[in-house]
Amino acid sequence: MSLSADELPASVAMDRMYRWQRSFYDITRKPYLLGRDRLIAGLSPSPAASVLEIGCGTGRNLIAAARCWPDARFYGYDVSSVMLEHARESVERAGLDDSITLAQGDACAFDPQGVFKTAHFERVYFSYVLSMIPAWREALAAATELLEPGASLHIADFGDQRGLGAISRSILNKWLAMFHVEPRLAMKSELEGLAAARGLELICEQIYGGYAVVARLSRPVVR
Repeated sequence: MSLSADELPASVAMDRMYRWQRSFYDITRKPYLLGRDRLIAGLSPSPAASVLEIGCGTGRNLIAAARCWPDARFYGYDVSSVMLEHARESVERAGLDDSITLAQGDACAFDPQGVFKTAHFERVYFSYVLSMIPAWREALAAATELLEPGASLHIADFGDQRGLGAISRSILNKWLAMFHVEPRLAMKSELEGLAAARGLELICEQIYGGYAVVARLSRPVVR
């Protein structure tokens, strides 16, 4: 008896799904993963800052960010070995081996100190990843622990779609479910709860009629 995608370990499930998609993943996702470049432009790390992408996939975002902010140091990890192999190839082709460090890991159980030799980052971000992580609340909470004072966590993902209409929402969600993607309708309330509980500052915005949500949680500098 074979296991369903929900019963498989995350690494195996993601490898199975992306083994044949990795070569054309970025081309097919570009039209509908809206807000990713806005997220990258908003990172604005200081020189020599450490920036972490959780769920780095093909490395597309890390490469774009490293080109945009060449003085920063970038790190990324993903649960899928297949996607990481593709990411490493892409980073090498881009000539960014010295700027980007990659590793395999799970968003809910990753030790950056042990792997990257750094426990905190100035910028951390999720780009259309939380909608694919079953334990997304735990992953989100764990990410806030990686923020140094003055640092920020950035998010771009599918929104609540309130402005799209019932038919459009139904079509979109059925299509996303084919790729094991589930928009997190409680995203804003979860972010508000984290901000209140951990003394973080929140900016959260729905864009394109709620198709996507972009958010930033910032840890104030204690004076």
